[in-house]
Amino acid sequence: MSAPKVITSLTNDRVKAIRALEMRKVRKETGLFVAEGASLLISARDHGFVPETLVYQAGTNESGIVRGLIVWALKEGAEVLEVSEAVLAKLASKDNPQTVLGVFKQAFAPPPQAKAIAPSATWLALEEVRDPGNLGTIIRTSDAVGVAGVILVGACCDPYSIESIRATMGSVFAVPLAKMEREAFVALAAGWPGDVVATHLDARDDFRAVSYRGPELVVMGSEGPGLSDAVAAACTRRVKIPMSGSLDSLNLAIATALTLYQIRGPHLKI
Repeated sequence: MSAPKVITSLTNDRVKAIRALEMRKVRKETGLFVAEGASLLISARDHGFVPETLVYQAGTNESGIVRGLIVWALKEGAEVLEVSEAVLAKLASKDNPQTVLGVFKQAFAPPPQAKAIAPSATWLALEEVRDPGNLGTIIRTSDAVGVAGVILVGACCDPYSIESIRATMGSVFAVPLAKMEREAFVALAAGWPGDVVATHLDARDDFRAVSYRGPELVVMGSEGPGLSDAVAAACTRRVKIPMSGSLDSLNLAIATALTLYQIRGPHLKI
């Protein structure tokens, strides 16, 4: 087991490479992303993820939690870097910066095979969601209700951006993520063995009054435009979240949470 490497220079090549992961283009080219904070790294460890690189601020290895993460990373063969406060400040988010972070490989799962899905499973599909904070919150909610996986349909925002990763609170390591183009997703929906459920302004059924047939595929549209005509047409059941007042829609993350909790309710226990 090797020892951590000490870095104090802001112009070090490894520091530059990690900082470059702020850019979506670089994340796409490298297939890597950054997760900040001990709680996210513990979630990664608990779900079998191993960092390519673990970075911690000098002096914080006195903490039992950080020390444990360092030992784990070294044992797994990861690169471990001890850096100065100035270097970590350059790498960490400006909002609520953390003293430890990890660089991980992105992990996209294959789309589900309709014939192999358990009747009790629920999958979630998001078409062209644009807000990384919404996406991260939805991934966190999906983890909370036991969703089998999340399918990103079309041109979605990056689930591995720092904003999305932070909003997941570690659930990005627990929930399988798949990517599909719209045409392929419509074909998947056409062969789905249970209900393909969409919230839709034109729907007449109250989402609380419907008996859903599993396995469910819940489909949510992007902020603003909502579902495309092609995807909406592929849904076998349209429901509406009733509202009073002048509004006709909710924030995407909130609408998704309400829908998932209603559908997954029978599977949830205190």
